[in-house]
Amino acid sequence: MNLFLILLLFLLWRIFDFLIIFFSQKIIPYLGFFPYKDELLLFNLPNWISALANFDGLHYISIARNGYAQYEQAFFPLYPILIKFLTPLFSNNQLLTGLIISNVSFFIGITILARSYKDSNWIIVFLLLFPTSFFFGAVYTEGLFFLLLISTLFFLKKENYLLVFIFVLLASLTRLVGVFLVIPMSFHLIQRLDPRLRGDDRKVLFIALLAPLIGLFSYCFYLWKTTGDPFLFLTSQPVFGANRSSHLILLPQVYWRYFKIFITAAHDSRFYVSVVEFFMFNFVFVILVLDLFKNLGIRHWSFIRNFKLEIRNYDLIALNIFSFSNLILPTLTGTFSSIPRYSLFSLSFFIYLAQIKNNLIKYLIFIVFLILHILLLGYFTQGYFIS
Repeated sequence: MNLFLILLLFLLWRIFDFLIIFFSQKIIPYLGFFPYKDELLLFNLPNWISALANFDGLHYISIARNGYAQYEQAFFPLYPILIKFLTPLFSNNQLLTGLIISNVSFFIGITILARSYKDSNWIIVFLLLFPTSFFFGAVYTEGLFFLLLISTLFFLKKENYLLVFIFVLLASLTRLVGVFLVIPMSFHLIQRLDPRLRGDDRKVLFIALLAPLIGLFSYCFYLWKTTGDPFLFLTSQPVFGANRSSHLILLPQVYWRYFKIFITAAHDSRFYVSVVEFFMFNFVFVILVLDLFKNLGIRHWSFIRNFKLEIRNYDLIALNIFSFSNLILPTLTGTFSSIPRYSLFSLSFFIYLAQIKNNLIKYLIFIVFLILHILLLGYFTQGYFIS
């Protein structure tokens, strides 16, 4: 896919989302789950733009303006730091700055993605149409983290370990899941740890492998010095609702919680959000299992008797394990809440969909994604928590 086509798809995606927001504000009544709507008016942007800072977006802006308030340590620091230091370039408007950082980052990210994988046309199409892809262009960390994730994988293939170190370090200062980039890095290093490797190169490899932990430990050290709790980014999660727990909860317990919701809860907007969360988790999970089987050379269940694997691509297996980690990590807080958004970084999911041979199935997924995208974006911008 050439740069012009990527730019065209990106612009169509932006225009399409803004049209959804514009008409949603005329059709969908504002619910009021987001209690700080009036604060967005201070940034003097049209409602159909400022709505992209709903919920977490305003927290990032607040951190950029005033530093961390109580419990806002749940939000990792790099994104608000960038907003703070780049704001003078954009009329001292933190909301506008956040949008520019997110959209520019995501555009660069999909440009790099197009150079990294086969079937990149379909990967990008599925990525743009995914029900919650609008978070890539919102005042959220999704756009920035996507750039750092793709850049890490790209330069890992190029064996430019200095840039890998930089991007992984920044990724782990952007989102907690950044620390799981140690998975594709470990697979890569194991394959390429040649005894003939020069001493300096070997040192760079091992230092790069430590980068995710260096980023996370740096933030933990900051939290310990400022609050006394190095894990406040975890222990503060229950404060933000969504039925999250600071204690470890296993996946079967999460399923049981959702079965009880489906049986006992009133059929209001939150019930239907729970249905979407449940559906999206299971759909992505199943696709990741199929992708793992494919990359392990497993074609049918007889492998249990024979137990013979034909590993085709270690890099894709590593990416699959990272994608699983990205999907499972949020469920350990006891809920599928925000899974539709967190799924955006399970790249193996999008790669597998792009490689489906049956075009009818592809177009069916395309239509389902499109419908859900319109609904979720419309309701999100009207104060409904959807992810």
